[in-house]
Amino acid sequence: QVQLVESGGGLVQPGGSLRLSCAASGSIRSINAMGWYRQAPGKQRDLVATITSSGRTNYADSVKGRFTISRDNAKNTVYLQTNSLKPEDTALYYCNADIASYGTLYKIYWGQGTQVTVSS
Repeated sequence: QVQLVESGGGLVQPGGSLRLSCAASGSIRSINAMGWYRQAPGKQRDLVATITSSGRTNYADSVKGRFTISRDNAKNTVYLQTNSLKPEDTALYYCNADIASYGTLYKIYWGQGTQVTVSS
């Protein structure tokens, strides 16, 4: 059984910062890409950023220059440093990861989400 658990969300003023973390645990043989997505009320879930196992990154245009994705392969953890936050960044942030357990092929797993609210 594999689990992804996010943490680090909260309420922050415009211009502030938060660091989100997502740790994968369980029967993990290998992890390919990891990523962050977000979903605002009444809207679809959108990609924020992804990172491959070798460290190659990809960002949504709306967060380029403000957010940074990174990972610690030894800890099976992906991070999202969010700076210069705007009210439109308010959303439930989900992490996902492409994980192979022992004896199985790769499968996409999702965390339960962590709320980020940007408001004065």
